[in-house]
Amino acid sequence: RVQASCQCHFFSEDLHSSLYFVNASLQEVVFASTTGTSVPCPAGGAPPASLRWYLATGEEIYDVPGIRHVHPNGTLQIFNFLPSSFSKLIHDNTYYCTAENPSGKIRSQDVHIKAVSREPYTVRVADQKAMRGSVAVFKCIIPASVEAYVNVVSWEKDTVSLNSVTGVLGQGGTVPYAPSWGNWRLTGVPSHIP
Repeated sequence: RVQASCQCHFFSEDLHSSLYFVNASLQEVVFASTTGTSVPCPAGGAPPASLRWYLATGEEIYDVPGIRHVHPNGTLQIFNFLPSSFSKLIHDNTYYCTAENPSGKIRSQDVHIKAVSREPYTVRVADQKAMRGSVAVFKCIIPASVEAYVNVVSWEKDTVSLNSVTGVLGQGGTVPYAPSWGNWRLTGVPSHIP
């Protein structure tokens, strides 16, 4: 989640009325399907502004019981869900909110909201051919559904980490391999799924 603490104020001719942004640089919210998420509208006002959420297409969003709800305080809530209930329209889409009061109306920048399913996954090693005496480079194959959220942290043989032997772990989880090293396996860990 990207956030900033800046506030931008807009005053009307009536000095008792204003609109403002809070956390105006919020650009992306990534959340686990098992937890759901709540996203406050990054705008407000005095007197209190009317806050509404829209899809990036301009369509005002509506409540979907048990799936998506906009609270009276302008917070957009997306509830936890089973992977089989995933909807790209709701769980991987771009939203924005507006605030309106006597000062006028302001629109937040787009906020991409994306759900990530916490499902069991298996990493594997891509088959590789090499001539005897040469070096092959093996790559970790991670399922596309979790690839952006998993870091390859080591390759191991009999609980001995390749990193401690060679100090080499390439970008994207690649590893050079020489036949004298024996059979190695990789270990992947979630990197930043909430």
